[in-house]
Amino acid sequence: MKHDLPNGVMLNAYPDSIDRDLAGTVRMLQRPEFEDVFSLFYILPTVFNSDLDRGFSIIDYDVNAELVSQADIAALAELDILLKFDLVLNHLSVGSPQFQDMLAHGDDSEFADFFIDWNAFWEGEGELHEDGYIVPSSDHLDQLFMRKPGLPILAVRFPDGSDRFYWNTFYQQVDVVDGERTYLGQMDLNAESEKVWAFYRETLTKLAAAGAKILRLDAFAYLHKEVGRTNFFNTPGTWDYLARLRSIAEDCGLILLPEIHSEYGSGLHEELSSQDYPVYDFFFPGLVIDAIDSGESGRLLRWVSEIVDRDLKTVNMLGCHDGIPVIDLRGGGEDGLVDDETIDVIIERLLERGGRVKNLFGPDGTKISYYQVNTTFFSALGESEDRLRLARAIQLFMPGTPQVWYLDLFAGVNDVEAADRGGSGGHKEINRTNLTAEDVAAGMERDVVLDQLTMMRLRNTSSAFDGTLAVLDLGPNHLGLRWSNGDTVATLEADLLAGAFTITHVENGNTVLLSHG
Repeated sequence: MKHDLPNGVMLNAYPDSIDRDLAGTVRMLQRPEFEDVFSLFYILPTVFNSDLDRGFSIIDYDVNAELVSQADIAALAELDILLKFDLVLNHLSVGSPQFQDMLAHGDDSEFADFFIDWNAFWEGEGELHEDGYIVPSSDHLDQLFMRKPGLPILAVRFPDGSDRFYWNTFYQQVDVVDGERTYLGQMDLNAESEKVWAFYRETLTKLAAAGAKILRLDAFAYLHKEVGRTNFFNTPGTWDYLARLRSIAEDCGLILLPEIHSEYGSGLHEELSSQDYPVYDFFFPGLVIDAIDSGESGRLLRWVSEIVDRDLKTVNMLGCHDGIPVIDLRGGGEDGLVDDETIDVIIERLLERGGRVKNLFGPDGTKISYYQVNTTFFSALGESEDRLRLARAIQLFMPGTPQVWYLDLFAGVNDVEAADRGGSGGHKEINRTNLTAEDVAAGMERDVVLDQLTMMRLRNTSSAFDGTLAVLDLGPNHLGLRWSNGDTVATLEADLLAGAFTITHVENGNTVLLSHG
């Protein structure tokens, strides 16, 4: 029995995305235009105390008092909006109490084994570098999945003056000024330590008490590490860790949503589903862009059929705090969702429309491939309001829980200046523009915003979407999806070449038509 996700529409934003803090988002959701539009809210991790990576470097899981109050959380509960939070499973900030205690007490710290001592991990499996750290042998290095060039290590000065090297998959930095060392980074956790599992249980209990229903497991695939194995989704270790965490989550009444990017051909989404986990639908954004740009429904409908046939429980999105996945679409040969040539066309088109790229690197620092394209979804569609309406309609009729990035709702365009200001790591800022109260009020005067809200309210409230989905045969340039639950029926018929669509909703003998294009 899969752990079913709530079926309503989910908002996605940072606590300060709307009018400076979470109270600003609450005020937006309390507007009459937003009545019955959302049942869930995925609040990104600056809701907690953090210091890097826009929240994904957690100091602790206490509420960030600068952006969030308990009154805000209570107000969301009053609106019957359930919460989704992040659990950054693989790492904590160097600002965390655990790391700071280790800095202060070294080997005498109660958290001495809370993080991964790089040299202890690789002892006997490589050569000692002149700077004191072990360089694993080439057969080990070739298996490592790197998020950046160079070895993923941070040199930590212990109180006795010795340097220890710790595993940091994502980010590390040491600055020395007048002999004083300061650190910035994300420390990989040692899941072999019972202290770490006690921390997980404490954290899940805390988040459930704060109103969480769903926990997105960020970076979970990097948690299990074993000499001789890859550091990314190795098995059975990863499954063992997930099973242990799910047992804790079930005690707390929480649903776990593992987040992972991998090529379609790897089948990891199927593996997660086979283990009764819901999955992120990272294939959908690229497929819907392809369908709208090409005017052909076949590749998207194939994926729809696979979701239904394999009983995949998904969360889908158009845009998000990250980028539009592209590496996810690759793989599978003739049985793949999209051939490599089409994927390259999609990427080039998004770059021509102003998108930025993020890359992956091999152990030698060479670029492997495009990972994702950072862009607002509106800009990805050529900034066409009709295309955005069509994309939203398709999303709302997809199987799964629809997650809506706040900026897409307001037809936000690429913020190129913000991306430039961010330097080499600023590509994500292109799609993270904070909105003011005035921006929200202006949005309520735009048809493209109000039309999306109308469709989202229908998706959020109609019992049709609790029923069964039928794919209508309307031809290769059309898309037809029909949800039925007793006498309540919702139908989407779209002409992809014309960019036009009609939604028909029948309930209790009453028919509502929504047409665009």
